[in-house]
Amino acid sequence: MASSSPSTTASGRPSRRRQRSVRVTVAVALLAVATVAVVLALPTQSPLWLSVASILSLACGWAAARITYTELAQSRRDNAADRAAQAQAYRTMFAERASDHAEFTTAMTDRMARTDREVVELQTSVVEAQRRAAEAETRVQREARRAAEADARLVELQEKVQELEIRRAEQADQLASWDGFETVVDLMAWEEKVGAVTKAALPPEAREA
Repeated sequence: MASSSPSTTASGRPSRRRQRSVRVTVAVALLAVATVAVVLALPTQSPLWLSVASILSLACGWAAARITYTELAQSRRDNAADRAAQAQAYRTMFAERASDHAEFTTAMTDRMARTDREVVELQTSVVEAQRRAAEAETRVQREARRAAEADARLVELQEKVQELEIRRAEQADQLASWDGFETVVDLMAWEEKVGAVTKAALPPEAREA
């Protein structure tokens, strides 16, 4: 399991840290051995022991330097690998965010375009409704005007009819009160008078007819 074996983590950092600790410990141990060898060989003042101690110290020093250099180079490589992995992770994250942003932008653009189309359609519907309302109002006003004219014409005709009935009644009274016609001329004059009065009482349409 990953929790029981830190060396199997995805980044490998626990394993690298353990290797660094081992390398540093080995380098320090080599320097300690060289120091002990020199310290032990100096009191003897023996060329042999001094030569052995010098060669051993030189070998341990070079080995420690090599280990230290290797550790430094490995640390740089590890840091570079970590930075590259981090940069790749950031690129992946930025790519995902850019994709999400592009999808969001596309969705919002489509939604705004759809909203604009709906607004245009609603405006067109409102204009059409206003036009129809104006036409209907015009028709209503025209019909109301015609109805008013028809009412006025009806009242006028009723007045004409009443006036004609009154005149006919007067003529009938005159005819009843006239004892008789003395001559044919008088009869014709009376008929012309009745016709003229009747025609004057009729409306213009009836006169033309």
